[in-house]
Amino acid sequence: MPADTHPHTRRPHRARLRIALAALATLTSAALTTLPSAAQPHTAVSGRLTGTLADGATWVADVPEQWNGTLLIFSHGFGPTVAQDAPSDAVRTQLLAQGYAMAGSSYDPQGSMWALNSAEHDQFATIGAVTAKIGEPHRTLAVGQSMGGLVNAQLARDGAGRIEGALGLCGLVAGANDLENYQLDAEYTIARLFLPEQDVKLVRFGSADEAAATAKTLTDAVTAAQATAQGRARIALAAAFLNLPAWSPGKTKPAPTDWAGQEAQQYDWLAQGILSFVEGGRYAIEQSVGGNNSWNKGIDYGRLLAGSEHAPQVRALYQAAGLDLRADLESLTQGAAITADPAAVRTAQRTSSAGQGLGMPLLDVHTTADNLVPAQQENRFAARVRAAGDGALLRQAFVERQGHCAFTTAETVAALHALEHRVDTGHWDDAATPAALQESATALGLDGAAYVPYHPARLTVGREDHAHGNR
Repeated sequence: MPADTHPHTRRPHRARLRIALAALATLTSAALTTLPSAAQPHTAVSGRLTGTLADGATWVADVPEQWNGTLLIFSHGFGPTVAQDAPSDAVRTQLLAQGYAMAGSSYDPQGSMWALNSAEHDQFATIGAVTAKIGEPHRTLAVGQSMGGLVNAQLARDGAGRIEGALGLCGLVAGANDLENYQLDAEYTIARLFLPEQDVKLVRFGSADEAAATAKTLTDAVTAAQATAQGRARIALAAAFLNLPAWSPGKTKPAPTDWAGQEAQQYDWLAQGILSFVEGGRYAIEQSVGGNNSWNKGIDYGRLLAGSEHAPQVRALYQAAGLDLRADLESLTQGAAITADPAAVRTAQRTSSAGQGLGMPLLDVHTTADNLVPAQQENRFAARVRAAGDGALLRQAFVERQGHCAFTTAETVAALHALEHRVDTGHWDDAATPAALQESATALGLDGAAYVPYHPARLTVGREDHAHGNR
């Protein structure tokens, strides 16, 4: 009989085996506690979490008990610097039910509401603060809305190694310099054509009240002008420079050649107070970048209009009103004398731009008739991403609807799932096509969807990326 099976030797062998198995169990338990959170069915911490970063920014997170291991870092839009971790309560509820953890920061509350000086840094710091409490995620995805869509694009550019993919919603991806310049063109057109005897302050606001006064002056001028055919033609010209959609809430989309109907719906946007938002935003951006980052000196307004998708509408309305379009455009060109503060332009380019490259897949979603961040911004952004050599990482999708960030919960969740497909497989395949997104969103059985094939026109801005505004 072999020695290890002898009755007198079997008992010590079993004791050694028990010791070895106990040691193995201890090692296995220790190893499991260091695995990524995605490998565990529960996170140690769940519910609503809050904290404060070194610069005074606050953060908030919502973590489900059954965490799926994915952390979403949400970048909120322009407005009060209050921490948010989802684009809406309904989206938060749905994503928590699907097992996602969500987090987001306020950005630095000591500065301007245009918080691009701190937002990207604060979002990265929030990821660190949250994961210190809930454990390392299996993956982290960025989501951003409106101004936060610009922050999100910066995270997609700089976050490789910390973030695996990004979803932009109605993102202001053309950046602050383009935004301020095309808005200036519209404001200047209203002031020069409707208020030629007044010296309307358009840039370098000293206070929020000063910006609000300009907004009221311009809005009142538009309201009065809407009463005449000549005024409506000139409103259409300003709207073209503003890249303003010709489809307003609660209205049927005008026919492609219903020029008067298009102008009426552009006027709806203006009458609803869009210029108050524009001027308030200008004041905040000027605070953030340290001066005026827009200019129109040297701009040829005839050439600018020629590049607008609304040029046929403007020409038709001018002709119907018996107005000389060429004379108005020449007047605008001759009077264009606003120069930028070069340091402010450089600061805005450094802090408030994106598209210089991508470090991960990015899916941008936009409504086709966005009054505050026109879909044409996606055209401008895509061109920059392609120029950087990263076009294959970008996909853009469009929802046929009026309004800024007017997405359904289903549309948002379906877009997130399409991004996850790209991260999981390394390929977009057909997941981000309009048909696939529409099918995915509809299958959720939530609140409907309207993904459509769409190619936005070029952004009417008339400034090259290298211009500095001090000509």
